[in-house]
Amino acid sequence: MTYFFNFNVLRNCIPIICLVLTSFSVSAAYPDKPIKLIVPFAPGGGTDLVARTIGQSISDELHQPVIVDNKPGGSTVIGTDALAKSAPDGYSLVVATLAHAVNPSLKAKLPYNQEKDFAPVCLIGISPNVLVVSVNSPFKSFQDFLTAARANPGKISYASQGSGTSAHLAGELFNSLASVSLVHIPYKGAGPALTDVMGGQVDVMFATASAVGSLIESGKLRALAVTTPVRSSAPLLAKTPTITEGGVPGYSAGSWYGIFAPAGTPREIINKLNIAIKNSVQSPVFKSRVESEGLVIKTGSPEDFGKFVKSEETRWRALIKSANITED
Repeated sequence: MTYFFNFNVLRNCIPIICLVLTSFSVSAAYPDKPIKLIVPFAPGGGTDLVARTIGQSISDELHQPVIVDNKPGGSTVIGTDALAKSAPDGYSLVVATLAHAVNPSLKAKLPYNQEKDFAPVCLIGISPNVLVVSVNSPFKSFQDFLTAARANPGKISYASQGSGTSAHLAGELFNSLASVSLVHIPYKGAGPALTDVMGGQVDVMFATASAVGSLIESGKLRALAVTTPVRSSAPLLAKTPTITEGGVPGYSAGSWYGIFAPAGTPREIINKLNIAIKNSVQSPVFKSRVESEGLVIKTGSPEDFGKFVKSEETRWRALIKSANITED
């Protein structure tokens, strides 16, 4: 029996074989240089804290430096767009928050495609927001605040780290369910927003627990309530009542953190990052820094994170429409 070998077929296959081998080689060597972790907020807020803490743990896991790159503005759009336009090689990542899920409903046009430009890597955790005021505020309790808000529509302000962020939506949900009219004051990050709350320029903030934990502990802020249906398990917030307990039935809002890579990042790299993040959140350094401030560690597969973000998009879309929330 005689066999004939078609060299034209082999010639056509060579580029594909080389591409596969090159991809395998790149993925196997990953990472061999520093990784950039984009934070779409200003330094000093909860997202920045989570990013810098987990960045150190990821660095220990992967044996490469993780460089935090703050790119605030546009309600996280500037930093998120920077990721969308980055090479899909695993060396550029972004720490996403609730804003990532609500921006498609909040903004008429985005510079990236929400469905096609990102690859979910891993959810990091979920935490309550905390209703905080300056220690010099006349509001000594949640009841003081609620009474004043109902008696003074349009006269009490609340800060947020940007339109569409967890602090903003928590405030709008409060307006809706408590039948009040707090005035929203957006900032480019939690750091400057909290500075003005502490200084009394803004009355209150529904801030992330990770952003305000140390400020509450040091006596610079007073916690009035948490935004979750049940009280926080964190020692610092264990005695802080929920907003539901305070007389606003059905109120539930929180924040979360997760990591995305650019779409097209090789699956082998996504998997390696996913494992590194899961290990990182269990490190003593990470757990001691964020769990004590209310963050509940919650990870899973890349697919789990993708489904979670979609559910968040659906959950908040109705409020954004009914409250006529738009970008400022």
